[in-house]
Amino acid sequence: MSKTKPSSLVIVDDHKLLASSLEKLINSFPNFNVLYHVGNGAELQHQLEAHAEIPDIILLDVNMPIMNGYETLTWLTANYPSIKVLALSMDDDEDVILKMLRRGAKGYLLKDIHPDKLEEALIEVVKNGYYHSEKVASTLLQSLHTEREEEQPEFKEKEITFMKLASTEMTYKEIAKEMNLSPKTVDGYRQDVFNKLKVRNRIGMVIYALKHKYVEL
Repeated sequence: MSKTKPSSLVIVDDHKLLASSLEKLINSFPNFNVLYHVGNGAELQHQLEAHAEIPDIILLDVNMPIMNGYETLTWLTANYPSIKVLALSMDDDEDVILKMLRRGAKGYLLKDIHPDKLEEALIEVVKNGYYHSEKVASTLLQSLHTEREEEQPEFKEKEITFMKLASTEMTYKEIAKEMNLSPKTVDGYRQDVFNKLKVRNRIGMVIYALKHKYVEL
């Protein structure tokens, strides 16, 4: 990677020994330079306001006292959006990863990362603006599938009643009589439910109603 000026970093981690070791390691990488390291988000705020030089990258621990990684990242995204933040943690829990990514982290690294992988991650962040390990990519993909599954339409009470009745052998005319509505109004409910579910017929609606426990066999 050709770069005239080294990319500057700040390490935010309450484990001083780890932070010092990381600083020495990163300073050994070509084209990277650690400006300083601090123990939590509050200290980072003070340093950013006190220093004229804004770092290109921040390595941010998730679990810290006083001001943790979530709070710090939210503040950084709002106040210093140009800084690329890489989350750093011992925790590979998918919820933690997603929370940090959704708050603006450009990647998520585990603290036992191999030095070569760390250098690769830093280079990727400078080059592409983000770094996603296989673990993070898998978590994001799973999240997308889950979110799609969870994006269920909201139904009015009358629409739910209609679905339940339509899941029986009753005709639409009988359903209208049961609901004390005109056939035209019931046709309106039918079309609205079909549109919300993106189905074309009664069978598709019944399958949905069974799958999501609106009716039971």
